[in-house]
Amino acid sequence: MGHPVGAARGARRRDEARPAYGGVRRFLRTLPPLVIVGGVVFDLLTPPAYTAAPLFSAAPLIAAPFFSTLTSLLTGIAAVLASIGLHVYNGTSFDIPPLTETLTVVTVSVLALLINRVVRRSGERLASARVIAAAAQKAVLPTPAERIGGLQCAARYEAAQADAFIGGDLFAVQDTPHGVRLVVGDVRGKGMDAVEAVAVIVGAFREAAEQERSLEGVAQRLERALAREGTRRDELDAVEGFTTAVLAEVPHAGGSGTFDGFVRVVNRGHPPPLLLYGDGRLAPLEPDEAALPLGMGELGAWPDRAQALPFPPGATLLFSTDGLSEARNGQGVFYDPAARLAGRIFPGPEELLDALVDDVRLHTGGGATDDMALLAVSRPASGQPERRRTMPVVPPTGSGHQG
Repeated sequence: MGHPVGAARGARRRDEARPAYGGVRRFLRTLPPLVIVGGVVFDLLTPPAYTAAPLFSAAPLIAAPFFSTLTSLLTGIAAVLASIGLHVYNGTSFDIPPLTETLTVVTVSVLALLINRVVRRSGERLASARVIAAAAQKAVLPTPAERIGGLQCAARYEAAQADAFIGGDLFAVQDTPHGVRLVVGDVRGKGMDAVEAVAVIVGAFREAAEQERSLEGVAQRLERALAREGTRRDELDAVEGFTTAVLAEVPHAGGSGTFDGFVRVVNRGHPPPLLLYGDGRLAPLEPDEAALPLGMGELGAWPDRAQALPFPPGATLLFSTDGLSEARNGQGVFYDPAARLAGRIFPGPEELLDALVDDVRLHTGGGATDDMALLAVSRPASGQPERRRTMPVVPPTGSGHQG
């Protein structure tokens, strides 16, 4: 699963996580000429019975998967010329074994060009598939604006599989007449079926968030949308398809509603959001009553009840999918976002998510097994017009940051 939010930032972090990659590329660029030069030196320093033909054949094969067609061609020509030149220097140009060796180098060079062409075509197809996947992801999960209804927003989608874009984690934020409404969810399963369910949920949420007067009504609309989607599925998916989700509503700042200064939350079997206060305190927003995930209405029916919880100025709400809390290190220890974030202060939601993603990568050693969707929403402190991007992040303190 992947998402275009913060794509450039995510790509930069992946590059920083692989500092040796640039050195490997530079080494590969110099390897083919080094192999040819090594073959020449080997041939000159050894008796005539020893041949450098294997090295000359290896050079174009090394170049084929990594370089352009022109570079592969030039490498093959250089290898053939080196083989012919040595035979001329040794006065064995017309002997049968040297002719056979030169013909072998020519044949391998031609095969290397064919390999290069196949690799380049495969790379072009893969690049095209990535572009299509990224476009589809943007269409299904568009990038939230940095400011929505007076709130500061940031979102991140970290795929467990490198270069993956599409999956079953979802989030959406929308300014409505009823306040800023959002949803974060995780569809059971993988692949295109999960993507279809994401599209259904996000589409239903966009419509319901505008039309429904209550957050409970939005949740019921999503339930009905998934029920309709379930009738189209066969066998197991029709019975076991479900989506864990948490919905929230933040009334507009300065409004006269009952929940001004609060957030209303409906949790349908999803990891509880975290409330990060401006002074570093943190509190998980656990639901008062357990509820089944969306799409499981046939197993039980009871009215959704939104909880009214404090959301003071300067605080940040952090929503995530279970890819965060289920991230494990090499010893099998799960990542505990509450313990790792307690006592830390962040300038804004972008910095929070940047630090969180880096910390998860550090905890897992870069080996996450599940996708992770993150959404952070901050209520600016009184008199704070814009988020200050240059403030330093206070380093973690306390036992929760050890290990």
